[in-house]
Amino acid sequence: MEFYRTAPSHDLTYSDVFLVPSRSAVTSRLDVSLAPGDGTGATIPIVSANMNSVTGPRLAASLARRGGLGVLPQDMHLQDLDAAIRWVKAQSVRFDTPLVLRPGDTVADALRQLPAVEGHGIVVHDETGGYLGCIDAARLGTALPDARLGELLHGALTSLDADDVDGPRTAFDVMVAAGLEFAPVLHHGAVVGTLSRKSALRSTIYQPAVDSDGRLLVAAAVGINGDLAAKAQALAAAGVDVLVIDTAHGHQDGMLRALRIVKELDLGVPVVAGNIVTADAVADLVEAGADILKVGVGPGAMCTTRMMTAVGRPQFSAVLETAQAARELGVHVWADGGVRYPRDVALALAAGAASVMIGSWFAGTIEAPGTLSKDASGLLFKESWGMASTKAVQQRFERLDAYDLARKTLFAEGISSSSIYLDPLRPSVEDLLDMITSGVRSSFTYAGARSIDEFHERALVGIQSAAGYEEGKALPISW
Repeated sequence: MEFYRTAPSHDLTYSDVFLVPSRSAVTSRLDVSLAPGDGTGATIPIVSANMNSVTGPRLAASLARRGGLGVLPQDMHLQDLDAAIRWVKAQSVRFDTPLVLRPGDTVADALRQLPAVEGHGIVVHDETGGYLGCIDAARLGTALPDARLGELLHGALTSLDADDVDGPRTAFDVMVAAGLEFAPVLHHGAVVGTLSRKSALRSTIYQPAVDSDGRLLVAAAVGINGDLAAKAQALAAAGVDVLVIDTAHGHQDGMLRALRIVKELDLGVPVVAGNIVTADAVADLVEAGADILKVGVGPGAMCTTRMMTAVGRPQFSAVLETAQAARELGVHVWADGGVRYPRDVALALAAGAASVMIGSWFAGTIEAPGTLSKDASGLLFKESWGMASTKAVQQRFERLDAYDLARKTLFAEGISSSSIYLDPLRPSVEDLLDMITSGVRSSFTYAGARSIDEFHERALVGIQSAAGYEEGKALPISW
């Protein structure tokens, strides 16, 4: 990357910069590879943040099916992390994970997990796990809230046979011919997944992120305290593919000690460490054993670190400096936080990041943990909170006695509750991935780059005023 006809005199955020088009021989967005090449096995440069309100097993599986990587949060109890990793590994690579409910559940129960939108649906099983039928999500919007799901099952049970679906294009054509927007996929009478027309179409474009056994990839985070060796070994035994050692201030002796402990275990998985914002931190953490550095202090939507402590750094400059230092040492960086538009993801990659970690943006999706709520105007949202907030601290240390928990909570920082609204046009994490990767692929074509490595080299970045940033925004109404 190089700056276009200028040089920065101060640190820059994503809003301070823009990409300048270059001569390009790339004729199609689909000629671009988005594989990060950071050793994780991901095929798109998108990582979901290890936040309780962002990444659960369902989102991790959906993300990996489209080539990204979900990082399960460290606040989960070890047995729950073990179960979540094994659950992701058990999910189908070819088909979507079914949302399963019982016939006695109500429409209201279903709507707390899934909005009434086209292309989604639920599978109804009896108490023994037997398949009873499926219900399009759109049908839930016209049913009474207290109606039982079993009462909505009428007529023939429309489904696809896994043996008849030998590829995503075939699946798409079969669904179009049958007039189906959503259907379960059965094999010998058992549900092995679900499909929509859009998910079948996506499978022709995205390449799933899988391990050497062909199972979906999943990462998990650990802290720097406690019996780190035992926890890391347990996660590796469960099948974790990437281990993230995470703390708010990554450039500290505790992190270096943790890295050395984990590297001595020789678990055979990439080790990510952070968060940091300087080249000096890169050098120290790499020397201690980090393979990937997580970059970002304070840019996240749920983070109040900069306002509380004045500590942090504008994210574009943080990524630019650390990525250059990492490249010289043969390692990679993940840009963590501060992305609000696809442009920001492209700029993080231009600055040198291998992948971009997304938090709150993903919290308002169907697949994110938590249940759907409605505000006074009927808009759907999910609750999100920062990982240093009172709520997160109370969850992380819930096994402490009341006195020690109160001491921990006293110094919490970050937002404990924020309503993250579902985009009615893009309610799924996969819808957001479509938007993000489409924008990033176009960025690559403007730069004449066919890969992330080429984008790192060819990206031209200009510096703009606040007015320049505003000029680039679309107007919701005419002037």
